[in-house]
Amino acid sequence: MPTKVAIVGVTGYAGGELARLVLRHPEARLVAAVARSHQGEPLRAVQPHLHSAPESLAIGTEVGDAEVVFTALPPGEAAKQARAWLDDGRTVIDIGSDFRLRDPKLYERWYGYTHPAPDLLKQAVYGLTELTRDRVRTARLIANPGCYPTAALLALVPALKSGLITEDIIVDAKSGVSGAGHAVEDAYLFGTIDESVRPYGVPRHRHTPEIAQEAAALLGKAPRLTFTPHLVPMNRGLIASCYAPLRGGTRANDVAAAYAKEYSEEPFVRIVDAYPATKATLGSNWCLVHALVDEENARLVAFAALDNLVKGAAGSALQNFNARFGYPETTGLEALPLWP
Repeated sequence: MPTKVAIVGVTGYAGGELARLVLRHPEARLVAAVARSHQGEPLRAVQPHLHSAPESLAIGTEVGDAEVVFTALPPGEAAKQARAWLDDGRTVIDIGSDFRLRDPKLYERWYGYTHPAPDLLKQAVYGLTELTRDRVRTARLIANPGCYPTAALLALVPALKSGLITEDIIVDAKSGVSGAGHAVEDAYLFGTIDESVRPYGVPRHRHTPEIAQEAAALLGKAPRLTFTPHLVPMNRGLIASCYAPLRGGTRANDVAAAYAKEYSEEPFVRIVDAYPATKATLGSNWCLVHALVDEENARLVAFAALDNLVKGAAGSALQNFNARFGYPETTGLEALPLWP
């Protein structure tokens, strides 16, 4: 029997993308589409690309008999509701930010609110599947990573785990406008963003502590992290360019061996020989990684490209769903990228 699934926040970009993937998943059945707006309207009318959604599946307020609740909500909202779902025996996979940080005080500093369920942070498993799949398999509450942290960490994990770099890390990342969600602001209007690239959120972007937290766990100490995101005029796609000094004696062949070993059996991380392009991941759960050594300056330069709505959000959540319920991690995620 397919696992019954609800998506709370289904009218947003991430929620809609997750619905697209779930509707194609042979072992999942979407039984509830929940949102504050569009009550009573068919999902396929609200998300007009979801042609295979049944006419009877309408936007509602309850998760029904779902065994798994995916949440794609603004900061602070999933944490207000998760406890009730967990108490009902359901599994919760949060695409948002509510359970990513282990220290509740960080939510006050970076998100500007007091966490409504700080005790659940101890229960939550950080769901970067490539790092934590063993814990995901038994988790009841899974915190899906953010899009920028997914790219930054996948670019750096082999070097961090192998002790090849120091704690001085720079992440320069660029993302398409869908990462900002449905916000109607001047910054995201066509006339503002077209033919323009700009940085934002420095040094206070909310993904900064998430990258630092997971890097620290691998380094054994807090990194000195500078994270600079940029908004670029495309719908989808994200690339992270990461820089860190190499430890003494580290050579290019050491780096190549570490990356090959780390990702040789990963179903969605591919080591490429050329600079990765975001377009080569469009609509897919792939992450393309390319690492090289700037020998003159003894520095690692590592790139990761992905689709911010798939591997950076909904696809990663479905990969965690697969790991959690014992399905092959590729189930429902086999689609290759679109090109051109």
